[in-house]
Amino acid sequence: MRAINDHVFSIRSLSCHSPRRSRFTLNLIRTTTVRLESLAMSSASCTLSPRVFPQKIPSRGAPGFPLQKFLSKSRVSVSISVGSQQLSTADDLFKDYKPSCAFFFPGQGAQNIGMGVEAQGVPAAAELFKKANDILGFDILDVCTKGPKEKLDSTVISQPAIYVTSLAAVEMMRAREGGEDIINSVDVTCGLSLGEYTALAFAGAFSFEDGLKLVKLRGEAMQNAADTAKSAMVSVIGLDSEKVQLLCDAANEEVDENNKVQIANYLCPGNYAVSGGVNGIEVIERKAKSFKARMAVRLAVAGAFHTNFMEPAVSRLEAALAATAIRTPRIPVISNVDAQPHSNPSMIRKILARQVTSPVLWELTVKTLLDKGLGKSYELGPGKVIAGIIKRMDKAAVIENVSA
Repeated sequence: MRAINDHVFSIRSLSCHSPRRSRFTLNLIRTTTVRLESLAMSSASCTLSPRVFPQKIPSRGAPGFPLQKFLSKSRVSVSISVGSQQLSTADDLFKDYKPSCAFFFPGQGAQNIGMGVEAQGVPAAAELFKKANDILGFDILDVCTKGPKEKLDSTVISQPAIYVTSLAAVEMMRAREGGEDIINSVDVTCGLSLGEYTALAFAGAFSFEDGLKLVKLRGEAMQNAADTAKSAMVSVIGLDSEKVQLLCDAANEEVDENNKVQIANYLCPGNYAVSGGVNGIEVIERKAKSFKARMAVRLAVAGAFHTNFMEPAVSRLEAALAATAIRTPRIPVISNVDAQPHSNPSMIRKILARQVTSPVLWELTVKTLLDKGLGKSYELGPGKVIAGIIKRMDKAAVIENVSA
């Protein structure tokens, strides 16, 4: 572990002493640092909140990853103090997870006018919108149902709107016949970018209210970061990741450091989002056809998400996450940063803070779940983007949409 920590220190030193290093290289350095920190933490222990596990542990076989399963199958060292009910664990609690039923949560871009209307017919779902109004300071349901579209599409509105609507969809699932059994059977969850916060809330890592506060701040911080530099995103359709990288390399040869581009979102084969300076994105659009791309579509987002253009947002997120009570999730939540589940609250904080500057490894996440034998899955929230991705990667995959 000391060797790992020394390596992390040396990488950080390289980052600190190379101010002229490109945004792409800095991003690689920081992503590597987070992954090495994860490896280092896997051999360390930490003290967690007493409410690590849900109060009601499912009794039916595997659902819910009950405490007994943790104790019998986890490779990590686990110690319990009966008096304080505290549990200490390393970060690899979910290392050997076996997915059978998954909940997927959408990210920014899934929003649409009218979402949230169905949820009003379910008291528990409708209550989430009322709670959200007090935290956000405005009527989120009114924006979801009436718009205008430009307002709903803005980063500061769409992120909390999708978070609330997605968790409302969980309550709609719970209210339907057999819904509670389905929820109890879910043994892994993840979300696309913003959706990772929704997944963590569903898994009990933090409360609905605390998660919404984080999402609100995240949207504001990302918007502010986007306002500090001219940047954009473009979706490149019809190429594999290697060819998209070659396209990025070609574009980077024509622009200065402030306009470099990189793959920011590995969605699925043939669909990768590229982020960077506006000039670099314009070169991508111009060169895409010559690289045999089917098309390059500019995305309606505030800026170059999941690159170091979002660096100004990190310190605000770190401060907010440090002040938020985070518990070990009751089931594995797959991270966008490294496509791995994390159980240590300190590592979850690090991952979430760096998520806005790190590429989204969604393709690897889905592939890993499918390779591990994932059976039935559900997409909860607005839109059907995730279902489309999963079906593209495996036509035989079984996934159901639950909107709100």
